Amino acid sequence: MEFFTRRMTAVGVALVLVGGSIVISLPPDFVPGTVSIEKGSSASAIAEKLARADVIAYATPLRIILRVAGYDGAVHAGTYRFNTPESLFRIIRRLLAADYGLPLTRITFEEGTTVRETAKQVAAALPGISAEEFLTVAKQYEGYLFPDTYFFSPSADAAAIVAVMRANFDMNTALISEEITASHRPLSDIVIMASLIEKEARTEESKRMVAGILWNRLERGMPLQVDAVFGYIFERDTYSPSLTDLRVNSPYNTYTHKGLPPGPIANPGIESINAALHPAETNYLYYLTGSDTLMHYATTFAGHQANRNKYLK
Repeated sequence: MEFFTRRMTAVGVALVLVGGSIVISLPPDFVPGTVSIEKGSSASAIAEKLARADVIAYATPLRIILRVAGYDGAVHAGTYRFNTPESLFRIIRRLLAADYGLPLTRITFEEGTTVRETAKQVAAALPGISAEEFLTVAKQYEGYLFPDTYFFSPSADAAAIVAVMRANFDMNTALISEEITASHRPLSDIVIMASLIEKEARTEESKRMVAGILWNRLERGMPLQVDAVFGYIFERDTYSPSLTDLRVNSPYNTYTHKGLPPGPIANPGIESINAALHPAETNYLYYLTGSDTLMHYATTFAGHQANRNKYLK
C-alpha cells in the first residue's frame, strides 16, 4: 500500500496534464457488470476496454497513469466485477492486486480423486475452464495434486489451479521430509504406493496393513495384483476385473507386470502417504475386502482362497 502511494506521486505531473477533474470524474453512464482483461493486455487496451464498459469516464488518464507509474504489464488478467462506480485509483489498486470483486468458488477434491476426475470437477465449478484444457495442464501431475478444499477465483485458469494444488502437495510432504528420507525410498515410489493404498483401503489401520502387504510382495518379487489399477486403466469408477481385464497389455497392469506401476493411479491424501511411509509390520501377503466390508488377510495363497470362499459371497 505504501509502495503504491509512493509510486502514485510519480504521476502527479501526468494528472495535471490530463486535467484533475477528468481523472477523478466518475462515468456518467455506469452500469454494474464484468470486464475481462486478457493476459498480456497493454495499458491502452485495458483502458479502452474499461472505458467502453463505462467503468471509467475516459481511457486516457488510466493509460497514462499505468505507463508513467511503471505498471504497464503489471495488471492481472481475469474477469473483474464492478458493482458501483469507483475512483480511478481504486480501480488501479484492484487491477494490480487481482481484486476481482467476485465471490470465490469452493471446490473439495476427495482423497483418491484422479486427475481426470479433478478436471471434471473444475470444469463443473468454473465454466471458464474445460475439462480438456485442465487435463492438458494437469495430466503430468497425477498423484501430486493434493486433495483438499480450495477456494478459487472464477477468473483462475487451469495453470493457476494446478500450481496451487502442487504447492499444497509440496507443503504437506515438506512436513514429513525427514520421514521420507528415512524410508530410503524415492518420493515417487512413496506416492505411487500411496495412490494404490488410497484406492484399496479405507481406514488408517487397513491402509497401513495393505502398505505392509504390498511392500512385502515387492520385496519377494511377487506381482502386486492390485485390482484398483483397472479403474485407472479403463477410466471407470468400478474395478472388479474380468479375466479379459487381467490380461490387458498395460504397464499399469499389476497382474502381468511386477513392481510398482509407472506412475500414481490417483491423488493420495496425507493418511495414505503416511501409511506408505509407515507400513504395518506383518507376514501377510494377501488381502481382500469381503462382502461384510471388512478386510481379511492371509499369509498363504491357500489361506487367501479360503478367505475368498468365506467372505466373497
